[in-house]
Amino acid sequence: MLRDMKQSWAAYEGDSGRDLARTYEALDPDRLNAWLRDLLPAPPGAVLDVGAGSGRDAAWLACLGHEVVAVEPSATMRAEAQARHEEDRIVWVDDHLPALDRVLRLGCAFDLILVSAIWMHVPPEDRARAFRKLVTLLKPGGVIAMVLRSGPSPAGRAMHPVSTAEVAQLAHRHGAAVVLEDAEGAPDAMGRADVIWHRIALRLPDDGTGALPLLRHVILNDTKSSTYKLGLLRAVLRAADGAQGTVQTVGDDRVRIPLGLVALNWVRLYLPLVREQLPQRPGNAGPEGLGFVSPAWARLDDLAPFELRPGMTFTGPRARALHAALRDASRTIARMPATFMTWPGSDTPIMPARLARMRAAGARLSLDAATLQGFGTLEMPLHLWRALSRFAAWIEPALVAEWQRLMDGYACRSSRTLDPARLSRAMVWDDPDRDTRLVREIVLSAFAAGPVHCVWSGRRLTPDRLDIDHCLPWSAWACNDLWNLMPCDARVNRSRKRDRLPSAGLLVARADAIQSWWQVGYVQPGTVSADRFYAEAATSLPLARADPPDIGEVFRGLQAKRLMIRTDTQIAEWKG
Repeated sequence: MLRDMKQSWAAYEGDSGRDLARTYEALDPDRLNAWLRDLLPAPPGAVLDVGAGSGRDAAWLACLGHEVVAVEPSATMRAEAQARHEEDRIVWVDDHLPALDRVLRLGCAFDLILVSAIWMHVPPEDRARAFRKLVTLLKPGGVIAMVLRSGPSPAGRAMHPVSTAEVAQLAHRHGAAVVLEDAEGAPDAMGRADVIWHRIALRLPDDGTGALPLLRHVILNDTKSSTYKLGLLRAVLRAADGAQGTVQTVGDDRVRIPLGLVALNWVRLYLPLVREQLPQRPGNAGPEGLGFVSPAWARLDDLAPFELRPGMTFTGPRARALHAALRDASRTIARMPATFMTWPGSDTPIMPARLARMRAAGARLSLDAATLQGFGTLEMPLHLWRALSRFAAWIEPALVAEWQRLMDGYACRSSRTLDPARLSRAMVWDDPDRDTRLVREIVLSAFAAGPVHCVWSGRRLTPDRLDIDHCLPWSAWACNDLWNLMPCDARVNRSRKRDRLPSAGLLVARADAIQSWWQVGYVQPGTVSADRFYAEAATSLPLARADPPDIGEVFRGLQAKRLMIRTDTQIAEWKG
């Protein structure tokens, strides 16, 4: 039970926690972890250390060149670890098994998950749930390495019996293979005669969750009387790829997404298709018969699809038209593809939607989290959401190809031939152009109030030496959010940073400069961009639940997003 685990954590707080930290740090991590050497990914790998304690193993892994997310529920232990190991490659998270909700919100997938000397604290009835979460966080081909403690429980720390056989059985249920098992165990490094340590390592050959076969079923095999199921799946995929901050976990195996966000992506996807009169169902040669295309669509004709993104604000007739389009799209999604996209051989929806009682449209529409949640919610399996997040670059081409095939087939039935080039153009997810004009204007205005400095070099800037840098580079992630745009010396930007990702160490070193610019440029009293700054950050960064978040929380979200991009793309780093 969680109560038992909390009682165990209490033993790691205060003086007892500090004493334990000193004890753990006295052990040589290179010797203790020698068994991991052949299991480690090539650096820089993404590693999750669950129950990181004093940070000894996390620091060892970071020194080997890996990016480490260290999970520790004890505030004393986290403080001790951060004081002892000032490693920039470690991101500390206050979280715990069996849920690991905060880790899931980071959106990262890991090459190695280390669960050392923690599994005995997880009650047996919670272990299936805990193991399922670990598998969900693992990359295909990734390894879960576990160190299990056998022996009597110390006073005040609840421990339960463990065995490699039990872990192997859990692995089998999730399609993971045992690649190393030390059932006999090894003696305790601290010399306790009654304590034995067992090691077991598991490798995941596929995603281990069944998400990819399910996606193949929906994309290729599921019966379709229109393109709506593909439209819903692609709208959700775009949310998973760029709006991790919007998701809420529901229990252990589902997530909840604002229906307004899915509807916004839906409108963005269908707007060019309707404009081009491309058929979305048999016998359909245009907008006629498409339930979500109301008269409001005519008032969106001058919008570029990339303008339909979280953080934007609309006023007047356009605000009312977009509100109506989102309302109609939400209703269509809830009543049709969300209802009829079902599990194979079942009538149970995979992604059920629930409409909210929508407020009347006003003269101003801000596409922030609260507004998007106001249209309702859509739920889906956690493992499916994670697969869409991890494999968007692979899944989207299959979705697009099948969507084009359907439209070609619908046109053929009506004796029409579609222009392939025109079809391809309409199917492109239209990202915004690389645009720094607004932030350049903000910086130039800031010159009147006082000096502005380069966030990377600290040099005082002048208008003729000013560049606006994408902190997380455009080449890796096309993001013009305010939090990602920073004043930079032109020579530094063009000859040094260029399109490289700032290293973890550089980000920490320049934390004060970055947060100072955010404060001066975007969120100080009197600026007009604070709402947009926080709305964009809450959508695209994995922030803790805060309304509104503070500057420090946005920076921690930036660190987590940097880690996610680094582990997913292996983009070159810049250390400053």
